[in-house]
Amino acid sequence: MILFKLLGNKRLIILLFGLILFIALMGFTLGGRLKMSWPEKIVHDTVTFVQQLVYKPASYVSNFFHDIATLKELHEENERLKIVEAHYIRDKAYYSEVQATNERLMEELKFTERQKQLNLPYEYRIAQVSSINVADPFNQTLNLNLGEINGVRQGMPVISVDGVVGTISRVYEFSSTVQLLTNLDEKDPNSRPISATVLGKSDSFGMIESYDHSSGTFTMTRIEENDKVKVGDTIISSGFGGVFPGGLIIGTVVSLQQGDLGLTRTATIEPAATYRDWRELFIVFTPDPEDNASKKEDK
Repeated sequence: MILFKLLGNKRLIILLFGLILFIALMGFTLGGRLKMSWPEKIVHDTVTFVQQLVYKPASYVSNFFHDIATLKELHEENERLKIVEAHYIRDKAYYSEVQATNERLMEELKFTERQKQLNLPYEYRIAQVSSINVADPFNQTLNLNLGEINGVRQGMPVISVDGVVGTISRVYEFSSTVQLLTNLDEKDPNSRPISATVLGKSDSFGMIESYDHSSGTFTMTRIEENDKVKVGDTIISSGFGGVFPGGLIIGTVVSLQQGDLGLTRTATIEPAATYRDWRELFIVFTPDPEDNASKKEDK
């Protein structure tokens, strides 16, 4: 009878046995020891393996979404950098232009100061170049933003900081046209040669009569055989003849040749002006011949 009761309570016995085994394991594992039991090792390795199976896919998914967010941030940052670069390029071009303009105007200011020191009876007014026509090599002109209202007259010289550029050929109310010195042609009856001399040698004399487009040089003729002009001399306008005022730089002697019949010589002159990339030029305001004549009559 007691045996049957014990067999009937089989589940209770198994539960009690398991509880005793669990308490024993806890006491065994909680004790101070260095080595782990094989059940603990199995459980630990199993848990670690399961964690790896779960962690790796989760890590991949997490990294995938993190990379997407990072790519979006990189794209936005790249767009911002492009905008910054565009602003930098624009500002750099603007400030480079401002710096170039400032340097050019400073050089022109120094030029006007040097001209004042020469005590020449001229006034120099700066004019902006509004357009240039160089399509026809034999009729090269440019337009300035000063005209009759500013006192500009036909025939006034136009110069750069380097040298003579040309003369005013037409005057309008608010603008004027400049005939470049490169249009000089001794065969053209309308071409007006310029009397010239050597800077520092008042006894030298010649005429700038033509411009050679192939070599980019002027030809100075009628130089006397005993003239002391030499290669390297600076040629300026002499002011003789009343066509062109004196003291304006034309160019430099690069070679000398024997003239017609051996009685005179000719010189090849390299222009001082570059004849390109002009932004501003100077109109030389010379005394008005009519005003001078009226002053003489009053006297």
